Amino acid sequence: MTLQENKVRLIDLGKNVTAEWLEKQIDFCIQKLEKNMERYGTAFPSASATNGIYRIKPNDDWTNGFWTGMLWLAYEWTGNDRFLKRALENIQSFQQRLDDHFVLDHHDIGFLYSLSAGAGYRITGDEACKKELLQAADVLTARFQEQGNFIQAWGKCGDPKEYRLIIDSLINLPLLFEAAKISGDASYAETAEKHYRTLLDTVIRENATTFHTYYFDPTNGKPTHGATHQGNSDDSIWARGQSWAVLGIPLNEVSMGATVAPEIYSSVVDVFIENLPSDLVPYWDFDFNDALPSEKDSSALAIAACGLLEASSLDAYPEAASIAAGMIYQLGELYTTKDLPENEGLLLHGVYAHGEGKGIDEPNLWGDYFYFEALMRLAKPEWQRYW
Repeated sequence: MTLQENKVRLIDLGKNVTAEWLEKQIDFCIQKLEKNMERYGTAFPSASATNGIYRIKPNDDWTNGFWTGMLWLAYEWTGNDRFLKRALENIQSFQQRLDDHFVLDHHDIGFLYSLSAGAGYRITGDEACKKELLQAADVLTARFQEQGNFIQAWGKCGDPKEYRLIIDSLINLPLLFEAAKISGDASYAETAEKHYRTLLDTVIRENATTFHTYYFDPTNGKPTHGATHQGNSDDSIWARGQSWAVLGIPLNEVSMGATVAPEIYSSVVDVFIENLPSDLVPYWDFDFNDALPSEKDSSALAIAACGLLEASSLDAYPEAASIAAGMIYQLGELYTTKDLPENEGLLLHGVYAHGEGKGIDEPNLWGDYFYFEALMRLAKPEWQRYW
């Protein structure tokens, strides 16, 4: 299919997204979360499922915020205090993790704390949530490297083998913009904007495709080369990486008060849509297609849909909201677990890290979260995002 054909199909599918359809999908999500919440207690589900079941584990991964974020979404939709109580219990766990600096030597602080303390502060106004968000922002800014003007993704700060950023970091930066807003300390936003500008200049190739990760010379901070960590090859287009750009660019532009998106943005979206296969749900890397298939990554489509809904506020892409609605309709009709009551995920057919054999053709927490977030965005356009 061509780019235009895929856009037309998505727009046509989006016409099926009615208020009744959205309510039915959200009710399905709520019922699944209620059942899962009973089993998980105050612990957390694993990043991805195994045979449709999430392992129960402590608050020790980069993905735990997605679970808490879904609890906040459920509370906002239902008003049920059971979701509020469990989300606030999670907040205490995230505070303990900060105090112990437990498995926080990475950049995914935004994934963890925007969806937990950040959402909690927006919804409840609780000062403890505000304090936690600012403490988390301090952890993230501590990873900023003056040599290169970027936030180091992983490992010990300054480690020459890990002197790099990754495209996922786009979704961690809104934490810093929010910290600047609620504290009055502009340095948080300045750090975020420096990293954002560096990322746009490196990870996004001239043809609007994306590297997963980009390395810098630790001695002088100069960019050296792009590579992949979870894609099929250094030169391929990792589907979820491209979707992080579809979401992350408008998230950060809105956070910076922009009224238009960078010129490259429409081309980034074009790349994603043009590479969608016949059922419009991407393979985990765009090296693969219907003629050369591999496993799908439904989470990438959910992320991209949220990105287009965010971009619609900037008029950054023609008919962005209608295309996003089509993406979510396709997922809702073909890729949810609505007919599999024992499966604990919301979305089927995700991929965590294909090269490592992790979470292949399984639900994952970010896919579940972004599907639910997209439904909320469509059902309540006035909803205030947690990022």
